[in-house]
Amino acid sequence: MSPATTVQHDATPPTQPPAPSRRPPVDRRRRAASRVAAWWWSLPALALIAAVHYATTIAGSAYAFTDFNGFRSPEFVGLANFQEIFTGEAPLRALVNTVVIAVAFLILTNVLGMAFAVALNRQLKSRYVLRTVLFAPVVLSPLAVSYVWKFLFQQNGPINQVLGAVGLESLQRTWLGDPATVVPAIITVMVWQHIGLTMVIYLAGLAGVPAENEEAAAMDGAGAWARFRHVVLPALRPTILVASTMILVQGLRVFDQVQALTGGGPFGASDTLATSVYKETFVDGRFGYGSALALVMTGIVLLCALVQMLLLRERKEK
Repeated sequence: MSPATTVQHDATPPTQPPAPSRRPPVDRRRRAASRVAAWWWSLPALALIAAVHYATTIAGSAYAFTDFNGFRSPEFVGLANFQEIFTGEAPLRALVNTVVIAVAFLILTNVLGMAFAVALNRQLKSRYVLRTVLFAPVVLSPLAVSYVWKFLFQQNGPINQVLGAVGLESLQRTWLGDPATVVPAIITVMVWQHIGLTMVIYLAGLAGVPAENEEAAAMDGAGAWARFRHVVLPALRPTILVASTMILVQGLRVFDQVQALTGGGPFGASDTLATSVYKETFVDGRFGYGSALALVMTGIVLLCALVQMLLLRERKEK
């Protein structure tokens, strides 16, 4: 065999890289069709939401600049309704009551809910029973809870009877009939019903706090308060933000408890923006003015939600 023949047999042609696999056009068309089909399936629900929620909101916002009373044709009045809101005594009192209730509801519910969450996050044998007992009021109807508390707050109700039985007659009050105590009474009912909600939220946040961090702080000599302040609390900041926003929005649009307990009384001392919207619109027939009040309340709620979104975004960027 000649050398030329040997070289010819040993030489192997260079291997070509495999051609990139291309998705058949049929598969691409199927994927596009499935995406379009998904939109078509959700279109009826989106149309219903837009018609029921957004269209009515836009229509109501348009009435806010008129003097519409539900019968005659609306007449454009510009910013007169808003001027009356921010200069009238009753609307400003309702706005102040709304802010006071929302802020007090925010602070008390978060502080008490976090305290119960931290206490029941330990290895207590009865922790599940206690969690259930604290969360039970959350699933009850706000109207039913308010009517029960209305009975408790009566002049001859159980609260005043207990105060009289222990010799504290000086503390007996007409709780829902006294302008000085009606707003704290409403806040008490709201906080009592929603402590369980914030407790569950904070329990979920505490589940993400590593136990090793607390153990290391304890080994360094940190006490219970120091461990909570420097280890647990910083880890709960996103949870605090979410819970605070949820509770604040709930407090700003409170209606059920106020309407069931006092109806805004006595003499408007417990009126809020939500109850004012109801009275002005459906009782007095001032649909334009009621729409302006609703628009102001919606703006406040949206502003709080926007601040929450910005704070969450900054937290994620850090």
